[in-house]
Amino acid sequence: MNIRLARVDDMMGMQATNLQNLPENYVMKFWMYHAMTWPQISFVAEDHKGRIVGYVLAKMCEESQESGEEVHGHVNSISVLRSYRRLGLAKKLMLLSQEAMASVYKASFVSLHVRQSNKAAIGLYRDTLGFEVAQVEKKYYGDGEDALSMRLSLKNS
Repeated sequence: MNIRLARVDDMMGMQATNLQNLPENYVMKFWMYHAMTWPQISFVAEDHKGRIVGYVLAKMCEESQESGEEVHGHVNSISVLRSYRRLGLAKKLMLLSQEAMASVYKASFVSLHVRQSNKAAIGLYRDTLGFEVAQVEKKYYGDGEDALSMRLSLKNS
């Protein structure tokens, strides 16, 4: 198993993994924009044949004087194919992305949204990685499900 920075030519494989696992899907333009705008913070996991079996797609949110919010990263999507779960890949992908957000962009925190029903993901984010629930966003998802908006401080990274 190899984990490395995502490249533009990985976008099709990342999108295929997303389509196979998640109900929130994105057009190719979205994937390409992230890969080209923030190339240092998205990662892929590939099997021994070079097939993408997992990814983390992230972006940076610039400082906003209106809101007073600091520069921070945001995880748009993370997914690992079912047959490659329970190997620690999601944790490794998240940690690499978080480290790059802090070192390359000086991010003060990272945020993400997760379905309130996704207990496995919530366990990873809260119990393993140390994220905290910042708020519940009602009807965040297209099907009306609420999202937990979670945050992790990167100040001590």
